[in-house]
Amino acid sequence: MGQRLYTPSVRRALRELGQDIRIARKKRRMPVADFAVRMGVSQGTLLRLEKGDPGVAIGAVAMALLALGELHRLGTIIDVSTDDTGLMLDIGSLPQRIRSPKALVFAPGGAPEGNE
Repeated sequence: MGQRLYTPSVRRALRELGQDIRIARKKRRMPVADFAVRMGVSQGTLLRLEKGDPGVAIGAVAMALLALGELHRLGTIIDVSTDDTGLMLDIGSLPQRIRSPKALVFAPGGAPEGNE
């Protein structure tokens, strides 16, 4: 599988998140080694998170927030009560499941079958 390409805005947001986590850790006077143990990850993973590496698992981000006492913030990332676009849509009319459209099967004559 090839390397994913992230937009500059995504890379910037991840860098800012990593910097915020690093600052919060330092304000709490937690060394990298201790914080990594609290998160249950290696020091390398923590350093990658603090640098904004997009390959760091979302679970590591959640554990960092937990170790900082800020796990509640994870639930507000895409809070549906403040999602302006989502609020414009009628949530009640949304389907339970969204499926890919079925492929049409063409009859020997060239017309799709089942659409008569």
